[in-house]
Amino acid sequence: MKRFAPGVLPSLLVLVLLPLLISLGFWQLGRGEEKRVMLAHYAERRAEQPVQIDQLVIGDDMAYRRVQLRGHFDPEHALLLDNSTRDGKAGVELIQPFEDQASGVWAWVNRGWLPWPDRRVPPVFDTPKQALSLQAWVYVLPGTFQLQADAANAHWPRLVTAVEPAKLWAELGRDGFPQELRMESGLAAYRIDWPIVAMGPEKHLGYAVQWFSMATALLGLYLYLGWHQAKNNKKALEERHGNGHQPKPHV
Repeated sequence: MKRFAPGVLPSLLVLVLLPLLISLGFWQLGRGEEKRVMLAHYAERRAEQPVQIDQLVIGDDMAYRRVQLRGHFDPEHALLLDNSTRDGKAGVELIQPFEDQASGVWAWVNRGWLPWPDRRVPPVFDTPKQALSLQAWVYVLPGTFQLQADAANAHWPRLVTAVEPAKLWAELGRDGFPQELRMESGLAAYRIDWPIVAMGPEKHLGYAVQWFSMATALLGLYLYLGWHQAKNNKKALEERHGNGHQPKPHV
C-alpha cells in the first residue's frame, strides 16, 4: 500500500500558503459584499427627494443624502483637490464654500472635476456671482492616507490632497456643515461623474476566484507530489529489496 509522502518542506509551504490564499479569497468576497451594499445604499438615497440642509441631523447616517440649497458661492476661497484623473487625464476637483440663504448654513460644495494639463499654469474656473438654486448630495469621506499634511493657512485657491471641513471652517471662523457636498447637474457644475466605488463588486469576485483557484492548484500540486513521491519511494524500496535477494552465481 502506498504511503502519502510529500516531504517536510512542501508540507510546511502548504501549511502556510493554503490558509493564506483561502483567507484572501474570503476577504475579497467580503469586500465585494461591502461594495454591493454601498452601491445599493447610494441608489436608494438617490431615489429620495432632497431635503433642506438644516433638516439633516449631525451624527446620523448622512451618506448620499440629497439636499436642496439656494444661495451664493464664496468667490474668495476655493479648494483644488489634487490627484484626480478622468479618462487618463490629470486634473483637480473644485470645492468652494456655499452659504444657504434659508438656513444660514455654510457648506463645502464640490463643483466637479477640472482638467489641469500643465501644472505650471493654475486651472481656470469661474465663480457665479448670482444667487443659485442647486441640488447636491452628502459625501462622507471613508478615510484618506496622506504622506504629508496639507499646509495650513496657504493662499487661495488652495491645492489640497484631502478635504477636512472642520479644520477649514475653524480657519475661516465659520460654523459650517461637517461633510463635503457634491453637486448634481446645474449651471455651476463642471464634470460630476464621480465613481461611487473605486472597484466594483464584480472585480472583487474575480479576485476571489483567482485566490481560490490558486489555493486549489496548490492543494492539487501538493497531493500529486505526495502520491508521486510515495510511488517513487516504493519503487526504490522494491529495487533495493530485489537487489538484496538475488541468488549468488555458482562458481
